[in-house]
Amino acid sequence: MTALDVSNNQLFDFPPTISHLSQLRVLVAKNNQLETYSFPKTFNQLAKLEILNLSGNRLEELPVGVIDLPGLKALYIGGNRLQSIPCKLGDMVSLEILYMGGNQLRDIPATIGKLKNLVSLVLCDNHLETIPSTVANLQKLESLSLHNNVLKTLPTEIVTLKNLQQLSLRSNPLVARFARDMTFDPPSLKELAGRIVKLKHLPSNNSSELPASLIDYLNSAHQCVNPKCKGVYFEARVEHVKFVDFCGKYRIPLLQYLCSPKCSRAPAYAYTDSSSDADAESGPDEGEFDVPSSKLKKVLLG
Repeated sequence: MTALDVSNNQLFDFPPTISHLSQLRVLVAKNNQLETYSFPKTFNQLAKLEILNLSGNRLEELPVGVIDLPGLKALYIGGNRLQSIPCKLGDMVSLEILYMGGNQLRDIPATIGKLKNLVSLVLCDNHLETIPSTVANLQKLESLSLHNNVLKTLPTEIVTLKNLQQLSLRSNPLVARFARDMTFDPPSLKELAGRIVKLKHLPSNNSSELPASLIDYLNSAHQCVNPKCKGVYFEARVEHVKFVDFCGKYRIPLLQYLCSPKCSRAPAYAYTDSSSDADAESGPDEGEFDVPSSKLKKVLLG
């Protein structure tokens, strides 16, 4: 047997004997009553399993036996009760399709960046406020669905996904109208002194002269993302929204952290109507983002 469909059967668990189906390549178990502990310890012995559909069940965690499947290429686990994803997800390096829409996820582990063969990633209809910057490692990714979350920002690294053809962002706070102004709290004297130390490359690791807490503070400096600026910041930063033109019409808001209001020619929050053709034609500064406009076909904002 190479394919098995047990959908819509009020199934509560898999019998241990399922691991005897050594030639099984496709297993569909949609719309049942499966829970995290419904999988036998021998489930990972389905070494030839390539497609697994567990959508519409009662899973609160990703079963260990599923993570350990060696050759799984497509995992559909939408419409469950997942609240978190283990870091071990990064071990599923054969995955090409990962569907986790319709759960209760609040964050995604950075190890998702290890899934180098991923072509389609669906994270819609969750409670995500952001996604890890390691998503930029998914260079084969063609479709990324993030709609119906609570995303307030996207990692700027997302623009390096050179094979991305469809990005769905509708019904997220980041595509709503941004505030035009933002109050900037000036740096404290401690931060100003720390910036001077870092900018002047003054020695700051001598534990015999400086307290450990101060050394840790100096080591926590963040580099300003403005490529024309050499500045650093610790806590006092400017949040600036940069609208990136992907394909001549659509603009994606990306949040940048700058060291000073002077690093941006626009207000701290600059609003651009994503549906305005005139604005869209202007695009970002030439060469600022190397985005293949011929690749990205759809950016769904509404």
